[in-house]
Amino acid sequence: MSGDHNPDDPKNPLLPINDPIEQLPSSSFSLKSLVTLKIFYVLLGPLLCAIICLCVRFDGPVTSRNMLAVLTWVFAWWLTEAVPMPITSIAPLFLFPLFGIASADSVARSYMDDVITLVLGSFILVLAVERYNIHRRLALNITMRFCGDPVNPHLLLLGICATTAFLSMWMHNVACAVMMMPVATGILQRLPMGPNQSIHVGNFCRAVILGVSYAAAIGGMSTLTGTGVNLILVAMWKSSFQEAKPIGFSTWGSSQALSAYLDKAHLKRQLDMLGPMAFAEKMILVVFAMLIALWMTRSITEDIPGWGALFHGRVGDGTVSVMMATLLFIIPNKKSKGEKLMDWNECKKLPWNIILLLGAGFAIADGVQSSGLADVLSKTLDFLEQAPYLAIAPAVCLISAVITEFITSNDATATLLIPLLIQIAKTMHVHPLLLMIPGAVGSQFAFMLPTGTPTNIIGFTTGHIDIQDMIKTGLLLKIAGTAILTFVMPTLGAYVFGIHEGVQ
Repeated sequence: MSGDHNPDDPKNPLLPINDPIEQLPSSSFSLKSLVTLKIFYVLLGPLLCAIICLCVRFDGPVTSRNMLAVLTWVFAWWLTEAVPMPITSIAPLFLFPLFGIASADSVARSYMDDVITLVLGSFILVLAVERYNIHRRLALNITMRFCGDPVNPHLLLLGICATTAFLSMWMHNVACAVMMMPVATGILQRLPMGPNQSIHVGNFCRAVILGVSYAAAIGGMSTLTGTGVNLILVAMWKSSFQEAKPIGFSTWGSSQALSAYLDKAHLKRQLDMLGPMAFAEKMILVVFAMLIALWMTRSITEDIPGWGALFHGRVGDGTVSVMMATLLFIIPNKKSKGEKLMDWNECKKLPWNIILLLGAGFAIADGVQSSGLADVLSKTLDFLEQAPYLAIAPAVCLISAVITEFITSNDATATLLIPLLIQIAKTMHVHPLLLMIPGAVGSQFAFMLPTGTPTNIIGFTTGHIDIQDMIKTGLLLKIAGTAILTFVMPTLGAYVFGIHEGVQ
């Protein structure tokens, strides 16, 4: 028993007492080992920062120049991934005070906000769903309902895509793709593979894999918690326009050749393996349904204020999210005595990288305003004042999509572009959301390359699709999405987000 070592036991010493000291392999040090591309990327951020501090002069306060220098440092590290993205995300905690942009306390407050508590609570609920395989049971049930009897391949494809998109609305799109891809490939295993595979079967396989990959990304755009980009957009909107109406959940939605190989038996066998629904699964579904209902009814319309009015506007979506997550640590799961629906060990899987990136987005948005850099940018972008919206909006959407496709993640792209888009919108005298939303949603239109988003990688690694399939399908999706977003935002978007009301 003395040899057993549990690293999570709080009684264990930080350093081993009786363990023998292992001899570390010696390595020869040379100057050549320091001259690497990785080291260059690490030094690039501080170097660019120093150049801006020494060479750039603005008419505004010195802090505006310092803010630009810090932004360049942070963005250089984000784009090159010189250090892990979560570490870059906490860099404002020491850079802002050192460069006189903001105090340590004010920067630290940016990393805990109602939007961030919304993320924390939501991800705890998603972890509970994954712990009891509720997402897999739901996926199999919905897919079986869609596929028809006898099985219709087109309906089956629709069922898989619709299920993926629906689940991605409430859980992170990467987790959704990871969960749904085995369901999809399990269905495809019944189809003939290899050189004897017919054109119909090959096309169906590609359609299913691409459908799951893209549906996970598209479904995530429909709700605030679907992707980190949506949360970054909400965070920066709230930080930059504190008097404006916040964005909440209530405002943010050939056959015969295949039929011989497809039947419901395979799906039913997977569903039977999960067994009947246990008490824990039912309770988590109840909590999740309560969460969605409370989100949607907190603030309904101006005439119907919702239950949030009872608390005089002091509660937010994060309040509800954390409250429902807390219930999971109180309600027993009736599997083991004293065991609850959730325990803290499961929470070690929380995506802290997204949470820290959100905090960095808040800090950057606050810093751009308080340092005076926002005013400097507004003067610099005066030439855009007469530019037509229908020319700028698609360009913003495509630029953000290209950055995500070839350079960095969609979360980082949104964090980089949204502060700039706010200033461009002010210069053009248009509502900021008319550019912020195309920029944020456009960064999620990375459909063409496997490296564009993690969901693309998950589909590509199945071996059923190649890069040409992704480029042909993804290009059409990118063009269609850009066109729809450009024309919907000033019409339907104006009504949904209250754009016609203006913003201070």
